Amino acid sequence: MKTANVLLAATALCLAIPATAQQTRTLTADKHNEYGLVYTLPVTAVRFDVTARHTVSHAGPYFQYAKKYIGTDKVVKEDSEHWEILSVKATPVGIPDTENEYLMQLKPGALTSICVADDGMLLAINRDVDAPAAPEMPEDTRLKSEVGPRDYLQFVNEDFLASQSSAKQAQMLSESLMEVRDAKISLTRGTAETMPTDGRQLELMLNSLSQQEASMTAAFLGTVESQTVTRSFVFTPGEPGRSVLFRMSDFAGFVAADDYSGEPVYVNVKVTRRGEMPVDDKGDEKKVPRDAVIYNIPGAATVSLSHSGKTLWSGDLECSQYGIQFGLQPTLFSDRKARSYAVFDPATGALVKIAEVTE
Repeated sequence: MKTANVLLAATALCLAIPATAQQTRTLTADKHNEYGLVYTLPVTAVRFDVTARHTVSHAGPYFQYAKKYIGTDKVVKEDSEHWEILSVKATPVGIPDTENEYLMQLKPGALTSICVADDGMLLAINRDVDAPAAPEMPEDTRLKSEVGPRDYLQFVNEDFLASQSSAKQAQMLSESLMEVRDAKISLTRGTAETMPTDGRQLELMLNSLSQQEASMTAAFLGTVESQTVTRSFVFTPGEPGRSVLFRMSDFAGFVAADDYSGEPVYVNVKVTRRGEMPVDDKGDEKKVPRDAVIYNIPGAATVSLSHSGKTLWSGDLECSQYGIQFGLQPTLFSDRKARSYAVFDPATGALVKIAEVTE
């Protein structure tokens, strides 16, 4: 059994976490493994699922005439891109400490099994449990807009295209826009000179007029497209303090911590509790049993995420790396008369439950 301490630095990893859940394996002791069961314990990490909105704005070519012809000056005046973080979801996860493995040594004939994740991390003894499910990732949406900034050109005439004056073009476009709106009103009131023969034809005509209206209006007001994007980051708390988890760029969105094209998103760690050895009735520290089944007694930390002076998320987390390790008497799990089972927290390696096997 290795007992080397786990030394952790504050580390941020930009990872694509698989959407599929881990599988579990049940291991039993026999001759092929010399009656020894090997397992690892977790180091606690935090998975941040960060959702941001990407907005792309395009100015209309006649935005300076919007007040005169459309009656508003609330327009897009220049092309721009912007990313804004909308929400953060944080999930504690366990990362196996593969540099430290532990051996549960048993005697031949012992009715003992351990349940481990597919990465060898201990989940339970003498009981089958499910591996922790991977959090579901929301799907990204696509940039979309009903009209493009130059769609209005489909509906202008030769005089418009021949004109060299933007003021004259804006006037002609506004006149065409008024004609389209008048045509829509006539159709809906049933006063048009040529009315459609049925409801389907009416719907098609109204949709066409609405498309023309939107395209011409966008030439004055501009267009705004947006999409939502979610990315995952796994952070392993280490030394207390602040570090850059990733950066947000107005052009590229999520970028790496060392990409200075973006503004930093900080993760801050403050240790609030260190794990302590359990004590007996007299207040004396208990001794780790010989050949013990090792588990973690975690400490705790407050972890927060911030950007541009705003706290995006903050929470108190149990963390194995701020705790200690203790052990359970192995005979608890091999006693034929009163055999016990135990369940452990997959994120911290803490003992969640121990009880007698009854089935």
